[in-house]
Amino acid sequence: MFDMMKMMGKMKEAQDRMKQAQENLQRMQTTAESGGGKIRATVNGKKQLVALEIDSTLTDSNQIAQLVLEAVQSAQHTADNLARTELKKSTEGLLPNIPGMDLGNLMG
Repeated sequence: MFDMMKMMGKMKEAQDRMKQAQENLQRMQTTAESGGGKIRATVNGKKQLVALEIDSTLTDSNQIAQLVLEAVQSAQHTADNLARTELKKSTEGLLPNIPGMDLGNLMG
């Protein structure tokens, strides 16, 4: 028999865990490099750029722009994977595993 109170408790617990996961993502950081380490971009788990280092020997603005883009995109990709892992870990055992249901976009 379906227990509505138990289900509501699970939903509240899932909501609390999601909030905690989002706070954790704000603190997580990942760094990616491009140009053989001449550009380093650091993003948090929410894919926000938090630091950018550019080697002072780089002088070509077009090259700098391209390398910055590559480093930021790489770091954001890694952060996206971290977010998915964190979400999965935080909701494990609470939400049903529904094939094709991607909750990764809930991490903001």
